[in-house]
Amino acid sequence: MKLNANLSERVVLHSEELPWVPSRVAGVQRRLLARDVEEDARATSIVRYDPGSTFPWHVHPHGEEIVVLDGEFVDEHGVYPAGTYIKNPPGSAHAPRSDAGCTLFVKLRQLNDSDLERVIVRPSDYQWHPGMVRGLDVLALDQFGTTHTALVRWAPGTFFSKHQHLGGEEIFVLQGTFQDEYGHYPTGTWIRSPHMSTHQPYSEAGCLIFVKVGHLL
Repeated sequence: MKLNANLSERVVLHSEELPWVPSRVAGVQRRLLARDVEEDARATSIVRYDPGSTFPWHVHPHGEEIVVLDGEFVDEHGVYPAGTYIKNPPGSAHAPRSDAGCTLFVKLRQLNDSDLERVIVRPSDYQWHPGMVRGLDVLALDQFGTTHTALVRWAPGTFFSKHQHLGGEEIFVLQGTFQDEYGHYPTGTWIRSPHMSTHQPYSEAGCLIFVKVGHLL
C-alpha cells in the first residue's frame, strides 16, 4: 500500500477526520497518514491503544519516533505520559502496552541507520528557550546531521518571516491553530512540506506544534 509516498509533494491531512483502521493486534488502531511499502514500510500514523492493549515484542530495523498525544504509553524500558517524545534507534526492540489507553503520533522506519542514540524527553524534562521572534518558544528534542526535531510554542498573535526549508519540514499540530499563507491548521493536522518549499507561518490564536526539518532530501 502506497499512501502519500512522494516526498516531493506537499501533503496536508486533518487526522481527526480520518477513519481508524484495525492493526494486526486487537485493541490497537491506526489513522494512516503516509506509507511506502517499497521502502520497508516507512510509515507515519496516529496510533490508538485501547485500555489494557499490548503489542507483541518486535524489533525496529530503521527506528521509530513517538509523541504521546494523550493517556499513558508503557514498555519494558519505562512509562511515558502525555507529552513525551521517544526516539527508539535502529535495531531497538520492545513490547509496548497501555494499561490506561493512549494515542500516539508515530513515525516508523525513518531514521538514519547511524542514528543510534535513544532519546526520551518527558514533560518533566522540558526546557523551553526563546525562538527567533518574540512570542516563539522552542524545546529541542533531537538532532542528527541535518535533521532537527523540536516542539515549538506560539503565543497568540505571533508571526514569523517567510523562509525556505532545506531538506523539507514536517509539522503535527498538537494544540491550537497553526497558520500560513496557504491555510489554517487546527489540532491534529499533519503537514509535510518538501525540500526547498517556502511559507510564512503565524498563529493568531496560539498553538503548540511538533516540528521536524531537514529529513526530506
